[in-house]
Amino acid sequence: MHTPIRVITVEREYGSHGAQFAHDLAARLGWRLLDSELVTGAAHMAGVDPKTAAKYDERVDPWYYRYGKFFWFDPVYTPATNGEERIFDSERMLELVREEILEAARLGNCVLVGRGAACALAGRPGCFHVFVYATAKAKKEWYVRTFPDQAQHAEQNLAAIDKRRAAAIRKFYQQEWCSRGLYHMLLNSCMGTEAMIAAVECASGLCPTPAEPAAH
Repeated sequence: MHTPIRVITVEREYGSHGAQFAHDLAARLGWRLLDSELVTGAAHMAGVDPKTAAKYDERVDPWYYRYGKFFWFDPVYTPATNGEERIFDSERMLELVREEILEAARLGNCVLVGRGAACALAGRPGCFHVFVYATAKAKKEWYVRTFPDQAQHAEQNLAAIDKRRAAAIRKFYQQEWCSRGLYHMLLNSCMGTEAMIAAVECASGLCPTPAEPAAH
């Protein structure tokens, strides 16, 4: 029996307008959008300020932090406590975000942006996974318009964000962030938002039902 799609995840290259596409898609479907809301929710669960949580969003903790953490919680070096639960770092952030993703999927009718949602919900019925990318030229043009004072570092900074996202997914889910096997559809944002939305609606079975012809 076919399970209707009730969750769409949108992963995106930095500068591809994937987040804006997700926003427009959620608005078109009348579904909840969970993007920065995932960060805010994780902050609430952890009891930390949202600005603090944002610093750990889609990141991997530095190697020296991970190395030190091993010794902090090794019973040979420190007494067993519940202190780890009070530590808020990138790993804890991803754990809390995954909890939110799973709960959102349970409720359904939502569009989830990034944060490994496609990995967290891989193989789950009723979920449709999209990866949005763009040409290097299009991403650079967007970056230069948005950050004119950093134009000379456009390629470097664009690549750095994607590399950071990929590292977080690899560390937490042991998956490659841009692996085609994770997604049902890959979309080049240069095709335009309307075409992207139409493609996802049709491929996911969410196409609006044509109006019945008027009776004569």
